[in-house]
Amino acid sequence: MKKILITGGAGYIGGYLTDILIKTGHDVTVYDNLFFETRYLKDVNFIHGSICDYKKINKILNLDFDVVVWLAAIVGDGACSANPDLTLNTNFEAVKNLVNNFNKKVIFMSTCSVYGHSNEELNENSEKKPLSLYAKSKVLSEDYIISSINDYCIFRLGTLFGIGDQLSRIRLDLVVNILTTKAALGEKLKVFGGSQWRPLLHVRDVAHAVNFSIKNDVKGIYNLSYKNYKIIELAESILDSFNENKKSLEITEHLFEDSRNYRVSSTKMHSLGWEPKYKLIDGIKQIKKVIEENRIKNTNDIIYSNANYMKEFYK
Repeated sequence: MKKILITGGAGYIGGYLTDILIKTGHDVTVYDNLFFETRYLKDVNFIHGSICDYKKINKILNLDFDVVVWLAAIVGDGACSANPDLTLNTNFEAVKNLVNNFNKKVIFMSTCSVYGHSNEELNENSEKKPLSLYAKSKVLSEDYIISSINDYCIFRLGTLFGIGDQLSRIRLDLVVNILTTKAALGEKLKVFGGSQWRPLLHVRDVAHAVNFSIKNDVKGIYNLSYKNYKIIELAESILDSFNENKKSLEITEHLFEDSRNYRVSSTKMHSLGWEPKYKLIDGIKQIKKVIEENRIKNTNDIIYSNANYMKEFYK
Protein backbone atom coordinates (compact mmCIF):
# COMPACT_ATOMS: atom_id res chain seq x y z
CA MET A 1 0.00 0.00 0.00
CA LYS A 2 1.22 3.47 -0.93
CA LYS A 3 0.21 6.79 0.56
CA ILE A 4 -0.72 8.83 -2.52
CA LEU A 5 -1.58 12.49 -3.05
CA ILE A 6 -3.46 13.41 -6.23
CA THR A 7 -3.48 17.11 -7.07
CA GLY A 8 -6.38 18.01 -9.33
CA GLY A 9 -7.95 14.74 -8.28
CA ALA A 10 -11.51 16.07 -8.56
CA GLY A 11 -11.16 16.59 -12.31
CA TYR A 12 -11.74 14.68 -15.53
CA ILE A 13 -8.84 12.23 -15.05
CA GLY A 14 -8.78 12.25 -11.27
CA GLY A 15 -12.20 10.78 -10.60
CA TYR A 16 -11.63 7.34 -12.07
CA LEU A 17 -7.98 7.36 -10.98
CA THR A 18 -9.04 7.90 -7.37
CA ASP A 19 -11.43 4.94 -7.59
CA ILE A 20 -8.81 2.64 -9.11
CA LEU A 21 -6.12 3.50 -6.57
CA ILE A 22 -8.48 3.02 -3.63
CA LYS A 23 -9.71 -0.26 -5.12
CA THR A 24 -6.14 -1.55 -5.34
CA GLY A 25 -5.55 -0.79 -1.67
CA HIS A 26 -3.78 2.57 -1.61
CA ASP A 27 -4.30 5.37 0.90
CA VAL A 28 -5.44 8.26 -1.33
CA THR A 29 -5.80 11.97 -0.62
CA VAL A 30 -7.23 14.39 -3.18
CA TYR A 31 -6.04 18.01 -3.20
CA ASP A 32 -8.12 20.27 -5.45
CA ASN A 33 -9.43 23.84 -5.59
CA LEU A 34 -12.72 22.73 -7.22
CA PHE A 35 -12.35 25.39 -9.92
CA PHE A 36 -14.88 23.65 -12.18
CA GLU A 37 -16.99 22.22 -9.37
CA THR A 38 -19.64 23.40 -6.92
CA ARG A 39 -19.25 20.37 -4.67
CA TYR A 40 -17.17 17.21 -4.24
CA LEU A 41 -18.88 14.10 -2.87
CA LYS A 42 -16.45 11.26 -3.53
CA ASP A 43 -15.74 9.20 -0.42
CA VAL A 44 -12.01 9.90 -0.13
CA ASN A 45 -9.66 12.00 1.98
CA PHE A 46 -10.04 15.52 0.58
CA ILE A 47 -8.19 18.81 1.06
CA HIS A 48 -9.46 21.97 -0.61
CA GLY A 49 -6.64 24.14 -1.87
CA SER A 50 -4.71 25.58 -4.79
CA ILE A 51 -1.36 24.24 -6.00
CA CYS A 52 -0.32 27.92 -6.25
CA ASP A 53 -0.85 28.34 -2.50
CA TYR A 54 2.68 27.21 -1.64
CA LYS A 55 2.33 27.72 2.09
CA LYS A 56 -0.61 25.33 2.19
CA ILE A 57 0.50 22.69 -0.28
CA ASN A 58 4.02 22.49 1.10
CA LYS A 59 2.55 21.54 4.47
CA ILE A 60 0.56 18.83 2.68
CA LEU A 61 3.63 17.56 0.82
CA ASN A 62 5.31 17.03 4.18
CA LEU A 63 2.63 14.57 5.33
CA ASP A 64 4.83 11.60 4.39
CA PHE A 65 3.29 10.72 1.03
CA ASP A 66 5.05 8.04 -1.01
CA VAL A 67 3.78 9.29 -4.38
CA VAL A 68 2.40 12.54 -5.76
CA VAL A 69 0.31 12.25 -8.92
CA TRP A 70 0.30 15.74 -10.42
CA LEU A 71 -2.87 16.22 -12.45
CA ALA A 72 -3.57 19.82 -11.48
CA ALA A 73 -3.10 22.14 -14.47
CA ILE A 74 -4.81 24.48 -16.86
CA VAL A 75 -5.41 22.14 -19.77
CA GLY A 76 -5.78 22.93 -23.45
CA ASP A 77 -4.61 25.62 -25.84
CA GLY A 78 -7.72 27.80 -25.56
CA ALA A 79 -7.92 27.59 -21.78
CA CYS A 80 -4.25 28.48 -21.36
CA SER A 81 -4.45 31.48 -23.71
CA ALA A 82 -7.25 32.99 -21.60
CA ASN A 83 -4.79 34.00 -18.88
CA PRO A 84 -1.11 33.42 -19.82
CA ASP A 85 0.30 34.55 -16.47
CA LEU A 86 -1.96 32.21 -14.54
CA THR A 87 -1.08 29.41 -16.95
CA LEU A 88 2.65 29.75 -16.32
CA ASN A 89 2.12 30.05 -12.57
CA THR A 90 -0.09 26.97 -12.50
CA ASN A 91 1.53 24.77 -15.13
CA PHE A 92 5.18 25.57 -14.45
CA GLU A 93 5.92 27.57 -11.30
CA ALA A 94 3.76 25.28 -9.14
CA VAL A 95 5.56 22.25 -10.58
CA LYS A 96 8.90 23.83 -9.66
CA ASN A 97 7.60 24.26 -6.13
CA LEU A 98 6.57 20.60 -6.03
CA VAL A 99 9.97 19.38 -7.19
CA ASN A 100 11.77 21.66 -4.73
CA ASN A 101 9.68 20.47 -1.78
CA PHE A 102 9.01 16.77 -2.39
CA ASN A 103 11.75 14.17 -2.66
CA LYS A 104 9.83 10.97 -3.44
CA LYS A 105 8.07 9.67 -6.54
CA VAL A 106 6.35 12.18 -8.84
CA ILE A 107 3.97 11.09 -11.61
CA PHE A 108 3.40 14.01 -13.95
CA MET A 109 0.84 14.47 -16.71
CA SER A 110 2.27 16.05 -19.85
CA THR A 111 0.86 16.02 -23.37
CA CYS A 112 1.70 14.75 -26.84
CA SER A 113 1.09 18.35 -27.91
CA VAL A 114 4.74 18.96 -27.03
CA TYR A 115 5.55 17.47 -30.45
CA GLY A 116 3.59 20.16 -32.29
CA HIS A 117 3.61 19.26 -35.98
CA SER A 118 5.24 16.33 -37.73
CA ASN A 119 4.48 13.93 -40.57
CA GLU A 120 6.42 11.11 -38.93
CA GLU A 121 5.46 8.77 -36.11
CA LEU A 122 7.10 10.15 -32.99
CA ASN A 123 8.69 8.49 -29.99
CA GLU A 124 9.87 9.86 -26.67
CA ASN A 125 13.21 10.93 -28.17
CA SER A 126 11.66 12.92 -31.01
CA GLU A 127 12.16 16.67 -31.16
CA LYS A 128 9.70 18.76 -29.16
CA LYS A 129 8.08 21.57 -31.15
CA PRO A 130 5.45 23.13 -28.86
CA LEU A 131 3.07 25.40 -30.77
CA SER A 132 1.00 26.75 -27.88
CA LEU A 133 1.47 28.15 -24.40
CA TYR A 134 -0.10 24.98 -23.03
CA ALA A 135 2.49 22.77 -24.74
CA LYS A 136 5.34 25.14 -23.86
CA SER A 137 4.35 25.12 -20.19
CA LYS A 138 4.46 21.33 -20.19
CA VAL A 139 7.89 21.30 -21.85
CA LEU A 140 9.20 23.67 -19.19
CA SER A 141 7.84 21.44 -16.44
CA GLU A 142 9.18 18.26 -18.02
CA ASP A 143 12.64 19.76 -18.32
CA TYR A 144 12.63 20.98 -14.72
CA ILE A 145 11.51 17.61 -13.37
CA ILE A 146 14.10 15.71 -15.39
CA SER A 147 16.93 18.01 -14.33
CA SER A 148 15.97 18.06 -10.65
CA ILE A 149 14.83 14.62 -9.49
CA ASN A 150 15.48 10.97 -10.30
CA ASP A 151 12.25 9.26 -9.28
CA TYR A 152 9.72 10.53 -11.80
CA CYS A 153 7.31 9.16 -14.37
CA ILE A 154 6.10 11.55 -17.06
CA PHE A 155 3.18 10.57 -19.26
CA ARG A 156 2.69 12.44 -22.53
CA LEU A 157 -1.01 11.90 -23.01
CA GLY A 158 -2.78 11.56 -26.33
CA THR A 159 -6.08 13.36 -26.89
CA LEU A 160 -8.48 11.98 -24.31
CA PHE A 161 -12.04 10.82 -24.88
CA GLY A 162 -14.89 9.09 -23.10
CA ILE A 163 -16.18 9.34 -19.53
CA GLY A 164 -14.28 8.48 -16.37
CA ASP A 165 -16.26 7.83 -13.20
CA GLN A 166 -19.86 8.64 -12.32
CA LEU A 167 -19.24 11.65 -10.07
CA SER A 168 -16.56 13.76 -11.72
CA ARG A 169 -16.80 16.36 -14.45
CA ILE A 170 -17.46 15.39 -18.06
CA ARG A 171 -15.58 17.19 -20.82
CA LEU A 172 -17.37 17.84 -24.09
CA ASP A 173 -14.55 19.92 -25.61
CA LEU A 174 -12.43 16.98 -26.79
CA VAL A 175 -12.65 15.98 -30.44
CA VAL A 176 -14.26 12.54 -30.03
CA ASN A 177 -16.66 13.79 -27.36
CA ILE A 178 -17.53 16.88 -29.42
CA LEU A 179 -18.31 14.96 -32.60
CA THR A 180 -20.22 12.22 -30.75
CA THR A 181 -22.35 14.82 -28.97
CA LYS A 182 -23.19 16.50 -32.27
CA ALA A 183 -24.11 13.18 -33.87
CA ALA A 184 -26.29 12.25 -30.88
CA LEU A 185 -28.08 15.58 -31.21
CA GLY A 186 -28.69 14.94 -34.91
CA GLU A 187 -26.34 17.67 -36.08
CA LYS A 188 -24.15 17.47 -39.17
CA LEU A 189 -20.51 16.81 -38.36
CA LYS A 190 -18.26 19.58 -39.70
CA VAL A 191 -14.61 18.66 -40.06
CA PHE A 192 -12.02 21.27 -40.99
CA GLY A 193 -9.39 19.66 -43.18
CA GLY A 194 -9.64 16.22 -41.61
CA SER A 195 -6.19 14.93 -42.52
CA GLN A 196 -4.64 15.94 -39.19
CA TRP A 197 -3.44 13.05 -37.05
CA ARG A 198 -4.19 12.68 -33.35
CA PRO A 199 -3.15 9.95 -30.90
CA LEU A 200 -6.21 9.01 -28.86
CA LEU A 201 -6.57 7.63 -25.35
CA HIS A 202 -9.59 6.82 -23.22
CA VAL A 203 -9.59 8.82 -20.00
CA ARG A 204 -9.89 5.64 -17.94
CA ASP A 205 -6.71 4.24 -19.47
CA VAL A 206 -4.77 7.15 -17.98
CA ALA A 207 -5.83 5.87 -14.58
CA HIS A 208 -4.83 2.31 -15.40
CA ALA A 209 -1.43 3.51 -16.65
CA VAL A 210 -0.82 5.47 -13.44
CA ASN A 211 -1.81 2.47 -11.34
CA PHE A 212 0.48 0.26 -13.44
CA SER A 213 3.37 2.69 -13.00
CA ILE A 214 2.97 2.72 -9.23
CA LYS A 215 2.74 -1.06 -8.99
CA ASN A 216 5.78 -1.60 -11.20
CA ASP A 217 7.81 1.43 -10.11
CA VAL A 218 7.98 2.76 -13.66
CA LYS A 219 10.42 5.63 -14.25
CA GLY A 220 11.06 7.88 -17.24
CA ILE A 221 9.04 9.51 -20.03
CA TYR A 222 6.31 7.65 -21.90
CA ASN A 223 3.92 8.44 -24.70
CA LEU A 224 0.49 7.18 -23.74
CA SER A 225 -2.04 6.48 -26.48
CA TYR A 226 -4.43 3.84 -27.72
CA LYS A 227 -4.27 4.47 -31.47
CA ASN A 228 -3.51 7.21 -34.00
CA TYR A 229 -6.46 8.50 -36.04
CA LYS A 230 -7.00 11.12 -38.69
CA ILE A 231 -9.76 13.54 -37.71
CA ILE A 232 -11.80 12.44 -40.73
CA GLU A 233 -11.51 8.81 -39.60
CA LEU A 234 -12.89 9.77 -36.21
CA ALA A 235 -15.90 11.47 -37.77
CA GLU A 236 -16.57 8.48 -40.02
CA SER A 237 -16.28 6.03 -37.12
CA ILE A 238 -18.73 8.08 -35.09
CA LEU A 239 -21.24 8.24 -37.95
CA ASP A 240 -20.90 4.48 -38.43
CA SER A 241 -21.81 3.95 -34.78
CA PHE A 242 -25.00 5.96 -35.38
CA ASN A 243 -25.68 4.12 -38.65
CA GLU A 244 -25.53 7.47 -40.45
CA ASN A 245 -24.34 7.85 -44.02
CA LYS A 246 -21.62 10.21 -45.14
CA LYS A 247 -24.19 12.87 -46.07
CA SER A 248 -24.07 13.82 -42.38
CA LEU A 249 -20.41 14.74 -42.76
CA GLU A 250 -19.24 18.10 -44.08
CA ILE A 251 -15.56 18.59 -44.87
CA THR A 252 -14.20 22.13 -45.12
CA GLU A 253 -10.88 22.35 -46.87
CA HIS A 254 -9.71 25.70 -45.50
CA LEU A 255 -6.84 25.75 -43.04
CA PHE A 256 -7.70 24.29 -39.70
CA GLU A 257 -7.15 26.78 -36.86
CA ASP A 258 -5.41 24.10 -34.82
CA SER A 259 -2.20 23.33 -36.72
CA ARG A 260 -1.16 20.40 -34.54
CA ASN A 261 -0.57 17.23 -36.52
CA TYR A 262 1.24 14.29 -35.00
CA ARG A 263 1.25 10.52 -34.59
CA VAL A 264 2.99 8.89 -31.66
CA SER A 265 4.32 5.48 -30.79
CA SER A 266 3.53 4.08 -27.35
CA THR A 267 5.77 1.04 -27.86
CA LYS A 268 7.99 2.02 -24.94
CA MET A 269 5.11 1.79 -22.46
CA HIS A 270 3.67 -1.31 -24.13
CA SER A 271 7.04 -3.05 -23.79
CA LEU A 272 6.64 -2.90 -20.01
CA GLY A 273 3.40 -4.86 -20.18
CA TRP A 274 0.81 -2.06 -20.13
CA GLU A 275 -1.95 -2.13 -22.72
CA PRO A 276 -4.99 0.16 -23.08
CA LYS A 277 -8.28 -1.43 -22.05
CA TYR A 278 -10.69 0.84 -23.93
CA LYS A 279 -11.26 1.35 -27.66
CA LEU A 280 -12.70 4.28 -29.57
CA ILE A 281 -16.13 2.68 -29.75
CA ASP A 282 -16.25 2.42 -25.93
CA GLY A 283 -15.93 6.18 -25.54
CA ILE A 284 -18.41 6.85 -28.34
CA LYS A 285 -20.98 4.61 -26.66
CA GLN A 286 -20.50 6.36 -23.31
CA ILE A 287 -21.10 9.84 -24.71
CA LYS A 288 -23.89 8.65 -27.00
CA LYS A 289 -25.75 7.13 -24.06
CA VAL A 290 -25.68 10.18 -21.81
CA ILE A 291 -26.72 12.51 -24.64
CA GLU A 292 -29.51 10.33 -26.03
CA GLU A 293 -30.89 9.73 -22.53
CA ASN A 294 -30.87 13.49 -21.86
CA ARG A 295 -28.61 13.09 -18.86
CA ILE A 296 -26.88 16.38 -19.69
CA LYS A 297 -29.31 19.25 -19.49
CA ASN A 298 -27.36 21.71 -21.63
CA THR A 299 -24.44 20.42 -23.68
CA ASN A 300 -23.44 24.01 -24.46
CA ASP A 301 -22.94 24.88 -20.79
CA ILE A 302 -19.44 26.35 -20.44
CA ILE A 303 -18.71 23.99 -17.56
CA TYR A 304 -18.06 21.24 -20.12
CA SER A 305 -15.41 23.26 -21.96
CA ASN A 306 -12.08 24.25 -20.42
CA ALA A 307 -11.55 27.11 -22.87
CA ASN A 308 -15.06 28.55 -22.68
CA TYR A 309 -15.11 28.38 -18.89
CA MET A 310 -11.71 30.05 -18.56
CA LYS A 311 -12.57 32.78 -21.06
CA GLU A 312 -15.78 33.57 -19.22
CA PHE A 313 -14.07 33.51 -15.83
CA TYR A 314 -11.25 35.83 -16.89
CA LYS A 315 -12.99 38.08 -19.40
